[in-house]
Amino acid sequence: MIEGTILLVDDSPDDVALTLRAFRTNNITNKVDVAPDGEEALKYMLREGERRPKPVLILLDINLPKVNGLEVLRRIRADERTRHLPVVMLSTSSEDRDIVESYDLGANSYVRKPVVFNEFVDAVKVLGLYWLLVNQSVLTPNGE
Repeated sequence: MIEGTILLVDDSPDDVALTLRAFRTNNITNKVDVAPDGEEALKYMLREGERRPKPVLILLDINLPKVNGLEVLRRIRADERTRHLPVVMLSTSSEDRDIVESYDLGANSYVRKPVVFNEFVDAVKVLGLYWLLVNQSVLTPNGE
C-alpha cells in the first residue's frame, strides 16, 4: 500500500468514526487527518509558507458547513499545488446533479456512503485497494 496521509473531510462525527473503523477493519493503516468542514480542509491543503506532505488521498463529503465539498473540490483543482491529488467524493447524496458536478469539477471518483456498516466496510476496502494499492499517483508520498 502507498504510505502517506489520507485527508477525510466530513462534518459528521458518526461518519468519521465509521470511516476510521472501516479502515481498521480493512487493515488500512495510513494516518488519517480529519477536517470537519470545507474551510478547514482548504486551510489544510492550501497553507502558504508551510511545507507539509500532501495527502495521498482525499475523501471529501459534499454537504459540509462553511464551504461545501463541491467548492472545496473546485479550489483544489484550481491550485497548482493540489490539482493532481486524488479526490474521492464520499457522500450520502445520490442526486444526479451532485454526481455530474463532482465529475465536472475533477473528482476522480464518486462513492455513495452505504447506510449499512458491512456495506460501508466493503466500500472502504475497495477504495483502499484501488487508491492506495493499484492506482499510480502523480505525486510521491512525501508530496513532491
